[in-house]
Amino acid sequence: MRRFVRDALALAGFVVGMAGLLDLVLARLARAGMYDPAIRVSAEVEAPIEAVWDVVADVDGQPDWMTEMSDLRMLTDPPLGVGSRGEATVTVAGISTTDPVTISVFEPPRRFGILHEGRIRGDGLIALASRAAGGPTIVEWEERLFPPVFPYVGAALMRPVLRRIFQGDLVRLAALVAARRPAGRD
Repeated sequence: MRRFVRDALALAGFVVGMAGLLDLVLARLARAGMYDPAIRVSAEVEAPIEAVWDVVADVDGQPDWMTEMSDLRMLTDPPLGVGSRGEATVTVAGISTTDPVTISVFEPPRRFGILHEGRIRGDGLIALASRAAGGPTIVEWEERLFPPVFPYVGAALMRPVLRRIFQGDLVRLAALVAARRPAGRD
């Protein structure tokens, strides 16, 4: 039994050591511009940019299309803008955490950015662009999220799961924009 415990501890030490080494390598590659931990998703929404902005910037309504978010509370008074703070419960794969955020970019109707300041740190930016006045809107969403332990390894492991979740969020965003638009408007 002692040998089993000793071998298990040695294996655990090796795994932790290798994760630490990999995290160090990924961090250096990121600083050198050779690795980007960002999660990027995009979608085209069949609505004018102002209609999409109205849904994106409706912070109280964000849980309607970001299904991983719940219990949203603003911590600062209106109006919404750079420096506004809030927090929400975010649940991914059955794991919940409180996500305190500060709005870092607020440029209607084009850019909405936040800083994640909780256990999972990082930043996010939703950018809207239109090819033609009144035409469809391109939504580009980028997040950089780092867990507290082995942040770069954690970011790499979370990226495929979160990319799928965020892409689904954009599908729901498009549906919500369409549902809010009066019939017959293009």
